[in-house]
Amino acid sequence: MKKQKGNKQFWILDCRFWIKSKIKNLKSKIGSGTAGWFLSIGLIGYIGLTCALVLYFPQSVLAFLLFEASLLLIYYVPLSRRTKLAFAAIVLIALMPVLGVVNGYYLEVAIQVGIFVALALGLNIVVGFVGLLNLGFVAFYAIGAYLWAIFGSPQANQFLPGGYFPLAPAWFFAFLLLSIVIGALTGALLGLPVLRLRGDYLAIVTLGFAEVVRALVNNLDKPINLTNGPRGITPIQRPPLFFGSLLETFGLQLDAAALYPLYFYFLVLVMALVVILVTRRLENSPVGRAWKAVREDEIAAAAMGIPVVRMKLLAFAVGASFASAIGVLFAAKQVFINPESFTFMESIGVLAMVILGGMGSVPGAILGATAVTILNLQLLKGLSLWLNALRQSGIVIFLPLLGSYDLTQIPAQFEPAKYERMIFGLILMLMMIFRPQGILPPRRQSRGGSTGSPSRGKSREN
Repeated sequence: MKKQKGNKQFWILDCRFWIKSKIKNLKSKIGSGTAGWFLSIGLIGYIGLTCALVLYFPQSVLAFLLFEASLLLIYYVPLSRRTKLAFAAIVLIALMPVLGVVNGYYLEVAIQVGIFVALALGLNIVVGFVGLLNLGFVAFYAIGAYLWAIFGSPQANQFLPGGYFPLAPAWFFAFLLLSIVIGALTGALLGLPVLRLRGDYLAIVTLGFAEVVRALVNNLDKPINLTNGPRGITPIQRPPLFFGSLLETFGLQLDAAALYPLYFYFLVLVMALVVILVTRRLENSPVGRAWKAVREDEIAAAAMGIPVVRMKLLAFAVGASFASAIGVLFAAKQVFINPESFTFMESIGVLAMVILGGMGSVPGAILGATAVTILNLQLLKGLSLWLNALRQSGIVIFLPLLGSYDLTQIPAQFEPAKYERMIFGLILMLMMIFRPQGILPPRRQSRGGSTGSPSRGKSREN
């Protein structure tokens, strides 16, 4: 009886693997056959329709959300990688700047999404790939921002003689590269004394490091004024518009106020793509496999000859370099920074993005950063604006059993934007209960080298 039962279980598992292989073959046929053309045409129609809605209703949050959802649709549609990249390039390079010219707020949202995507990917290396809980990631973001803010503004004249500051805008790119080195060194210096700690103890130390950095930039205005304290630093130089003369040759006369949002959008897009590419290459490299081995079992990884401390230091350095480089771009974009831009809640927000998308998953980190940023900048603020519009309309509605109600009496405490942190907390609670692995969990690497679905238990062994 036991033998028959065992044979029956193996037969069921064989059927499951056969069904999965048939579904995989069907998807490949769909992506390359006639059905792929229909899917492509449908995708083109959806992108065109949502783009037209945004152009026709430039103030509609819903229309822009539908347009942004086209990127998620491109990710899930069973088409070839080249076709998906072509559609993504059309949306990000061609259509998004056009919509940003129609409504500058859309371009601002896209820039913020790109910044937080890069931050989430940097934290995902530490938290997702290596399994180290880092609650002070925003400190590296602040280091990069203040690095350019001090020398790219007159602030450096407060403690350096000669009056050579602010540096020329062209120095922005040199400081962008320098911030990568400074961020990596800072991450390694933080990691050296604390990487023997684990779990909650490591989280507390990284939290303390973030608070130390914030306290320093908040108080280093005396006796030598390095950071200008809580008053912040302004004005900060922006990168040079080196293509201005090229536009003039084509007869395009655009002022800097119109060009800089597009310029920063493409800068953020390029930096986000570089971070994605580097993260992908690291994930599939021997270094990435060593990181995952350390995450799964540190003792077993050390027994197999993996230099655990060196791998942890490398993860801290890489993640910190990403955050520091994005900090330089953030300072140049904002023109003004102060310590309130780098609070502990910023670290928690980036960590929530990684958890929401799926720890250890590159697409998950991108989706989590996009979802949280859009929820914060568009959905909650859009609902609050709509509620304010109702309050100011003076409309009186009649409710059954309750009588008439004047909409001007709607309390200001009902504005959703005031409950941002509470909503984030509820989302994380629901995720931990119903989908703890995240929206897009990482795919496990099979023995043959191909990626499969996330494992939910032990794999079948022959």
